[in-house]
Amino acid sequence: MSVDGSPPGGARPTIRDIARLAGVSKASVSYALNDLPGVSAATRERVLGAARELGWRPSAAARSLSRARAHAVGLAVARDVELLGEEPYYMRLVAGMEGVLATESVSLLMTVVPDVDAAVDVLRRWWQERRVDGVVLTDLLVDDPRLALVTGLGVPSVVRGGTGEDLPGVAEGATTVAVSVEEEREPLAQVVGHLLARGHRRLARVSGPPQFRHTRRRDRAWREVTAAALGAAQEVVAADYTARGGLQATRELLARPEPPTAVLYDNDVMAATVVAERRSLGVRVPGDLAVVAGEDSILCRLAGPAITALRRDVVADGAATARLLLDQLAGRAPGPLHLEPRELVVRASSGARLTPPAAGSSARR
Repeated sequence: MSVDGSPPGGARPTIRDIARLAGVSKASVSYALNDLPGVSAATRERVLGAARELGWRPSAAARSLSRARAHAVGLAVARDVELLGEEPYYMRLVAGMEGVLATESVSLLMTVVPDVDAAVDVLRRWWQERRVDGVVLTDLLVDDPRLALVTGLGVPSVVRGGTGEDLPGVAEGATTVAVSVEEEREPLAQVVGHLLARGHRRLARVSGPPQFRHTRRRDRAWREVTAAALGAAQEVVAADYTARGGLQATRELLARPEPPTAVLYDNDVMAATVVAERRSLGVRVPGDLAVVAGEDSILCRLAGPAITALRRDVVADGAATARLLLDQLAGRAPGPLHLEPRELVVRASSGARLTPPAAGSSARR
């Protein structure tokens, strides 16, 4: 490479040469040269200027290949297969996506993998084999290698979770469906206010895995909301969203010298399992323990007693996600994204006012 960034010996300039001269990633060069969304106007002009300076001309064969469409988008879910069989969330999200994708004859290519490293391998293979035109990323980890992958390869993508501040490097290569800590506070404040109004003063939360960004975000919101309401942040025990994990975390909480009288579970599966197993746990619901689910579903509505839950329209969230990706693939300006806030639906599992046990009686049955 010469001092001015041009290839040596009159060799044909490449995208790598343009990226080096323009000071941007190869993904940004690809977006700019193919007139695709994903880069700012300033970046696009810088790339085109570098291409002109180097005398770059597109290969006809490469251009033909670059315009070939798979008419499919990918979703590689890094979750335990057992959990996906129990939890309705992903099926509702997929239903919302499929409903929108079908309107433009785009298929959803979905697979379940054991961890995020396996997801990286799948996404890379899909892109290299031209099996997908774009991807959706969910359940972001605190340090998630999928972000570097889609950015480095220039894969059109919608990233569900995180904010602009904690997702550096993807602003020009992806559309982010962001949820802020502030947006997490409001539904948690509804839960805490409801429980306090029924006499509860010892609260706890059973969370999802701590490596997820959304878990960290909710942890922070929970600390802030409970500290403001009760003078001290209330306890959090991490679990894995499974029935087994929820029961284990609940047993840990109930073994405390002063166990909580109300517990918020981050998903419906854990909450419904605790209600179903309340006798083996030695508690009455809601007499000794109020139960609230962070996700509403048919599991909460059919439980006995029915479970108080934070409700949101997951199908609508999936539809909005698919529309964002289709807009990106078609070069359209993304439409307005409006995700409905979660709202508290009060049911029997927390509806009764807490009654202190009589002197000398057992607090739990």
